[in-house]
Amino acid sequence: MSRHHPINLTLHRPSRTLEVTFDDGRTFTLPCEYLRVFSPSAEVRGHGLPEPLLVSGKREVNIDAIEPIGQYAVKLIFDDGHDSGLYDWDFLYALGRDYDTNWGRYLARLEGAGKTRDA
Repeated sequence: MSRHHPINLTLHRPSRTLEVTFDDGRTFTLPCEYLRVFSPSAEVRGHGLPEPLLVSGKREVNIDAIEPIGQYAVKLIFDDGHDSGLYDWDFLYALGRDYDTNWGRYLARLEGAGKTRDA
């Protein structure tokens, strides 16, 4: 059972962000690029990896559609064809809460691998 439940999800296509407001009053504005590179899919998470696979070149990615999955998650369909991650409410909340740490680590990993956010 999820501890956190969204009360509103708004996709802002021009700014490529997803705004999520939870029942505890916290609102997170999450870039589509961030949601894509931290996808909970097996393609990105692997099976039991300590951190996600490094996905680069997604600066301009956007979300084409959001599909509800029961009462516990959403499936985000990205315009690069990625559509296999199910973002449950607690995972989405954690992405918002831990954005600064996650994003800083991601940027450091990109730099260390000689990769870029650009396609």
